[in-house]
Amino acid sequence: MPTVVMVHGAFCGGWAFDRFREPFEARGWTVHAPDLPGRGPGVSPAGLSMSDYVKSIVKLCEGLPERPVLLGHSMGGLVCQLAARRSNARALALIAPSAPWGVHGSSMEEAVTAVGVTLADPFWMGAVNPDRGLMRSHGLDRVPKAEQAAILDRLCPESGRAVREVLNWWLDPFMTTSVGVGNLPMPSLAIAGQRDVVHPSGTVRQTAERIGAAYAVMPGMSHWLIGEAGWEAVADATLSWLEEALATAA
Repeated sequence: MPTVVMVHGAFCGGWAFDRFREPFEARGWTVHAPDLPGRGPGVSPAGLSMSDYVKSIVKLCEGLPERPVLLGHSMGGLVCQLAARRSNARALALIAPSAPWGVHGSSMEEAVTAVGVTLADPFWMGAVNPDRGLMRSHGLDRVPKAEQAAILDRLCPESGRAVREVLNWWLDPFMTTSVGVGNLPMPSLAIAGQRDVVHPSGTVRQTAERIGAAYAVMPGMSHWLIGEAGWEAVADATLSWLEEALATAA
């Protein structure tokens, strides 16, 4: 059965997929859900770039016995896009992914957030602590309060540099988050939440068009598609699409 590498989003760790990985494992998939660099006791993500995150995923894929599927949520979705060509991935599944270099946001809220990042700190070379209030109202807005608290307690600092490379790509002369020219060379799927304000469906649709991916919207769902109410439908849709894509490519 296939192998999948699940890549978490900003301020999170591999634990974010504790629930979402279960249907994959139940169907015989081998699941790897690593922590991106800078997580854990005694370490810090300060100064790390999106390039460092991509290198860690590429290295993991190179050490696996078979070509994996890459699956990423939020910022992890962008890490997967950037790693796709270098990791020889079999397929790509993006869950509420961050957009690559050159894709403009589709909502006023995205624009305000990007400007706010610049105004908050013009350099952003340190580690940024998660904003619990923002996480509650945006990323976890459809998660019950008791579960919200458990997730918030597990969040960790994030690289300010990486955050800025994602949200303010037009200020990055190195085009760190560029996915290159043309469609990605493997079957790809991008899934959006209809009510997501972090990465709205319009922006995810543009991302899908940019990389040549299939596109789907989960009605009534928000950003935490890997764990909010209805996550089972997201996992099932992702699994069904991936298994069909892999069978067709075989």
